This record gives sequence, structure tokens and C-alpha cells, in this order.
Amino acid sequence: MNTIQTEKKSFFSNLTVQILIAMVVGAILGIFVHNNYSPESAKEFSGYIKMLATVFIRLVQMIISPLVFTTLVVGIAKLGDIKAVGRIGGKALGWFFSASLISLLIGMFWVNVLQPGTGLLLSDVDTASAAEVTDKTQVFSAQNFIEHIIPKSIVEAMATNEILQIVIFSIFFGLAAASIGDNAKPVVNALDKTSHIILKMVNYVMKFAPIGVFGAIAGVFAIRDLSELLITYAKFFGSFMVGISSLWVVLLLIGYLFLKGRMTTLLKRIVGPIIIAFGTTSSEAVFPKLTEELERFGVKDRIVSFMLPLGYSFNLDGSMMYMTFASIFIAQAYGVDLDMGTQITMLLVLMLTSKGIAGVPRASLVVVAATCGMFNIPIEGIALILPIDHFCDMFRSATNVLGNAIATSVVGKWEKDS
Repeated sequence: MNTIQTEKKSFFSNLTVQILIAMVVGAILGIFVHNNYSPESAKEFSGYIKMLATVFIRLVQMIISPLVFTTLVVGIAKLGDIKAVGRIGGKALGWFFSASLISLLIGMFWVNVLQPGTGLLLSDVDTASAAEVTDKTQVFSAQNFIEHIIPKSIVEAMATNEILQIVIFSIFFGLAAASIGDNAKPVVNALDKTSHIILKMVNYVMKFAPIGVFGAIAGVFAIRDLSELLITYAKFFGSFMVGISSLWVVLLLIGYLFLKGRMTTLLKRIVGPIIIAFGTTSSEAVFPKLTEELERFGVKDRIVSFMLPLGYSFNLDGSMMYMTFASIFIAQAYGVDLDMGTQITMLLVLMLTSKGIAGVPRASLVVVAATCGMFNIPIEGIALILPIDHFCDMFRSATNVLGNAIATSVVGKWEKDS
């Protein structure tokens, strides 16, 4: 009898199980509120219950900047020289751009084959709802990329959680510390101890994850009629699911190709972070937890601390796939004919513009809107996908986590073998 109780306790104390239960309970509560209360009351309820998710994501965001800075500086200082940083950075960027290209091509392939936007009725489209996204495209362009990656103030970069800017500063700081040698050891040791304290904070914050996921799911289901949405957007969402599933198959095959049997162990490690990202639609929310799990998997801390921050800026595979898919979908809906040459050009533009939007709210939609503007596709077409975007974002976020976990693990294996 005692054995059974112990097993039950250990089962339900598992974070992944708690999150899955929270998702189910949140969905049930949200559907109940949607079906039994007025739209105004449901919207008010959604606003309050989503505060749970906001609190969780804020707690995570609170520790991202110090975690990236401390772990990356310590990792580079331990590498000891510019050649090692250049070697790992070269492998990382080679992987990221290859993965981005594959993701964009998968999105382009399926949207052309399945044609989800063809014959779509454009009546009753709420273009006003797209204003939040389209307004941001006025100041968003490929030229902003350089300005975006170089911080004018590390304090400002940390205050706004600009991961890429923190990475740039940390690389310079780490290389300078490594070049000084023993004189910098007290500083590096202090940062090393600080990073371990922050990772301990991660454990405390993650205990709140099920509550955050519960709030996020309940808030969405309270104001969205899922069955009605899926009927209206069946072709779009179905086509998107084919594309994202194809990307998962490709990522998993690549993972098994490089990691062999250890890929199964990696999946067991990252299933929790993937589910959190899925529930909160935020891959950023699992950054600290993913760091911890990859180190437990066996990737050296200096590799994890270098790869993950870069990956969060350059390797958002799910978002990349969605960008070509959504851009061409809007063109199809408005009858804008894009020949293959134009689509390839669009793909190359997305390869560049998407690299400068880490930390931008609703980043994928901002890039899609900006891309549509460049190719004379009506920007207000964003309104077509806004109602279903949250559910697409769930799968995008989960895919981003999977892609970064595999990239970090593979580069870690290359470094171990070299």
C-alpha cells in the first residue's frame, strides 16, 4: 500500500505531468466560461486569468539577462582563446542558417502544394485588429538588423531582454577576461558562482510553470470558440500542421543522424520545456530550464551558454517555417500571383529580416507584415490569420525549442569529438 502511494506521489510531482494536467484543466475551465457566460464577462475573466501566465513569464524574463551574461562570459573565459570562440561560433551559425533555409523551404513547399489561401472569402475580415502588428512595420526593415544587434548600452539591453545584444557584449567581455588571464579569475569565479545561484532560482520559478500554463490556456479558451475557429480555418490550420509536422520529422531525423541513440535521451530531457513553450506560446519562457536540461544531458556548460542565446536569435525554426507559409498564404488570399523567382527572393529577404527581431512582441507576424509590404501584398491581410495565430504560435514555440535543443546538442557532440 505504501509503495503505491509513493509511486503516485512521484508521478504527480513530475513537472511535465503537472503541466499536462494544468493544460487540460485550463482548457475545461476556459470552455466552460466561454459557453456559460456573456462575451464581455468571458473577456474580463480571460484578462484576469491570463495574469497567471504573465506572472510566470515575467519571473522567467527576470532571470534571463543575468543568466545569459554570467554563463556566456564564464563559458568564453573557460574556452580561453578567440580561435575556440570562432570555431564554435562558425559551427553554430552554419547550422542556424542551414536550419533556417530548410524551415523556410518547407513552409514555401507546403503552401504552394496545398494552396490554403486560394478561393478564400475575404468578407467579415476585421482589418482593425491588425493595426497593432502593421503599425510596427513602419519602423521595421532589413537595415535595422545592424542597429539591432549592436547594443548602445548593456544596461538598456538587459533591461529590455535583448538577448542578441547581451550576447555581443558578453562575447567581448569574455574574450577580454580570457586575454587578461589569472588577473581576471576572481571576476570569472564570482560570475560562475552567480550563474549557479541563478540556475537555483530557475528551479523555484519552474514550480510556478503549471499555474502559468493553466492561466494561459484558460484565458484563450474563454474568449475563443475553438470548434468554430477550426471549421473557419480548417484549410489554413490543416496545411500549417502538415508543414510543422514535416519540419518536426526533418529535425528529428537530423537529430538521430548526428546523436544516434542519445537523441531519445535528449527528447526525454526536453519534453518539459517543449510543453511549457507550447502552453505559454513563449520559447523564451523555457530558456533557463532548457539551459539546465541540456547541461544535464551532457552538453558542456560553455557550449550551452554560447549556443542557446545565439539560437534564440538566429535559430527559430518553427517561426521561420510559418513566415514563408503565412506570407504566401496572404498573397494567395488576395490573388497576388508570385512566381517562383519572387518567392525565392522573398525567402532570402526573410532569411535576413527574421534575424533581427528577437524580443519583438509577435515577432513572426511583424516580419510577415513587413515582407508583405516589400512585395506589394496587402499588409492588412495579417487580419486573416490573427484569429488562429495563437494556436499556430503554440506549435511554433514548441518547434523553436526542439530546434535549439538539437542544434546545441549536435555542436556539443562535435566539440567533444574534435
